[in-house]
Amino acid sequence: MAGVGTLLKQAQKMQKQIELMQASLATREIDVTSGGGAVQIKINGASKFLSLTLDPEFLKEDKKLIEETILNAVQEAAQKAKELNDSEMQRISSGFQMPGMF
Repeated sequence: MAGVGTLLKQAQKMQKQIELMQASLATREIDVTSGGGAVQIKINGASKFLSLTLDPEFLKEDKKLIEETILNAVQEAAQKAKELNDSEMQRISSGFQMPGMF
């Protein structure tokens, strides 16, 4: 069984990697379009929404259609950011082994 010191070092290393990953994700941008380009959303890998752009012609559409299209774009952007975050976290945590736990 690994010593407590070894486990502590692994945890500290993983914490540093997570901090670096979070800083990196904040700089990675994801572009999502919906409604044939009528709605454009930019979100970063840390799930911070950066911009929302609506085509002026799209605003002439039915209110319900506009709401649904924007909602779908927001949900897709949030999902893509989560997938990127989860993927990066999996990459980092895959090397961390706790004996008897996993």
